[in-house]
Amino acid sequence: MSSLRHQVCQNHPAREAIARCPSCRFYFCRECITEHDDRILCATCLKRQSARVERPRRNFAPLARGLAACGGLMLAWLYFYLIGRVLLATPTKFHEGTLWKNTVESAIDQEEAP
Repeated sequence: MSSLRHQVCQNHPAREAIARCPSCRFYFCRECITEHDDRILCATCLKRQSARVERPRRNFAPLARGLAACGGLMLAWLYFYLIGRVLLATPTKFHEGTLWKNTVESAIDQEEAP
C-alpha cells in the first residue's frame, strides 16, 4: 500500500493527491473532492449517492385552477345575490323615483316659503 504522499490525482495526473475517496478508493486533488455529510467524496461518488429514483410528480395546477374558477363564480354569485337582496329591501317609492323627488320638492318648497 503506497502512502498518500506519492499519489497523484485520478483526474489530474500533474497534481498531488490530498485525499482518498472512501467509496471508490481513488486518490484526488483538492479540486476534485468535496465534503458531504461530514465525509469527503469525489464528484462521481457524490453524484451516485445523491441520485434519487425519479418519480413522476403529481401536477395539481389544473385542479387548483378549477377550484379557483369555481370559487370566483361562487363569489360573484354571492355578490350579485346580496346586491339583489339590498335592492329588494329598498322601498318601492325609491324604485319609482318618487322618494328622491319628494325630498327635493320639499326642500325647494321650504326655500320658497319665507
